[in-house]
Amino acid sequence: MTNIVEMRGVTKSYRGSLAVRDVTIVFREGEIHALLGENGAGKSTFTKMMAGVVEPTSGSMLLRGAPVSFAKPSQAISAGIAMVFQETSLVPSMTVAQNLFLGSEGILNRLRGTNIQAQQFLQSLNFQVDPTALVATLGAAKKQMVEIARAVQQNARLIIFDEPTATLTPEEKRHFFSLVRRLKAQGVTIVFISHALEEALMLADRISVLRDGELVITDDVTKFDRDRLVRAMVGRTLSGELYGKHAGAAARPAGKKVLSLKDISAAGVVRNNSLSIFAGQITGLFGLIGSGRTETAKVIAGIVKRDFTRGGIIELHGKPVRYPTPRSAVRDGIVYITEDRKVEGFFDTTTIAGNLYAGLLAGGNRKSLFVSVREMRRLAETWQKKLAIRSIRSSARVIELSGGNQQKVVIGKGLVQKPEIIIFDEPTRGVDVGAIAEIHALLNQLADDGHAVVVISSYLPEIMNLSDRILVYRQGRMVEEFAPSQATEEAIMYAAVH
Repeated sequence: MTNIVEMRGVTKSYRGSLAVRDVTIVFREGEIHALLGENGAGKSTFTKMMAGVVEPTSGSMLLRGAPVSFAKPSQAISAGIAMVFQETSLVPSMTVAQNLFLGSEGILNRLRGTNIQAQQFLQSLNFQVDPTALVATLGAAKKQMVEIARAVQQNARLIIFDEPTATLTPEEKRHFFSLVRRLKAQGVTIVFISHALEEALMLADRISVLRDGELVITDDVTKFDRDRLVRAMVGRTLSGELYGKHAGAAARPAGKKVLSLKDISAAGVVRNNSLSIFAGQITGLFGLIGSGRTETAKVIAGIVKRDFTRGGIIELHGKPVRYPTPRSAVRDGIVYITEDRKVEGFFDTTTIAGNLYAGLLAGGNRKSLFVSVREMRRLAETWQKKLAIRSIRSSARVIELSGGNQQKVVIGKGLVQKPEIIIFDEPTRGVDVGAIAEIHALLNQLADDGHAVVVISSYLPEIMNLSDRILVYRQGRMVEEFAPSQATEEAIMYAAVH
């Protein structure tokens, strides 16, 4: 196989702090190359240098043996290199079709023809997305489909996928894997960043592992198993750590009923939904995308308004409540930690300390009218240590952090509000195996301390290993409840589909 791209001794530093250090990797034509590592290992920075998003501080890049340098992504796209980013880069005020062909339009464009062309192209990829829908109205999974389709539509010869399956359902993942294999058969090189080690082992031809900005190993996929990958990524095995001490243990007994929903309906998505939440337990919510799990959580937290008439009843400690804004729910001890951290989770141009302090202010736990810089720094130091938030420098803005460390900031921003009921929506999406173990240990500790913890997840092993109760959603309501000792993946999935 011939080499399509060679990255030779590339280094990237931000204000003197190294994000990538002297990395050399060769990418071959028509291969699937998985790039793995912990959050903050430098994977996204490294691939962004290939895609022209950032320029390397030193080192060189060769495209088919010739030196190249990209100052902006459009130059990389013209050279046949495209990147699908972990966080969406779509224009929310434009339709799916307009985003799909953005940058490749003619002088005159007929909207009907563009929509038809987009619909045919999306169907050829088995992506069920309405080409006339505004991107702002799409969920995270369908936005990711549009991102993937846009990269394929550009006819690139090397496509970089940064966490492409994080928001997709099992069925959508199968379609994506089939698409990747078709592209490989056409000679397209795929660079695949993922925290799902099983996907990398199943899909890739070769695997490279980065740790702390340096290349640890590159080898054929046949030379790896899961344990070797984990050791290369984190420097140790995680056997028994991944789901914390609760894995395989008996369910925690239910404490006091702190929250109950009775016949809740909202916006045509949540339909006559009823459930109860208990203190000292982790309640897992599972369902396919569109089943109403997230919308139910947002109704509880005051983000989405339930129907004014026949909208049902929410009771907190036996008393009816209706929250006009999330602030009211926070004041009553209910915190929702979002699945879409970029849009809803943090202030991206603010520091870690600034975001955590904003959470403290939102929780009403500070009465002073003046901001204390000393208190802000002390708060940041405490929670950075508690959640193991890694950054290249103490004053880094949150947008400069890796996806997993951004997720930890969002979690910290919620926990500083000292909630009683904590709803985690996809808490480990886009997070590496080391950070998953840390987050799961935190969830278990919160439940052990008497908090009511709700976990919404699309990953069945996570739901089955963490939960004391498993509630399955379908068509806007909870349809089945399982005890962990009785639950199987087949039974849960059957309830979610049928």
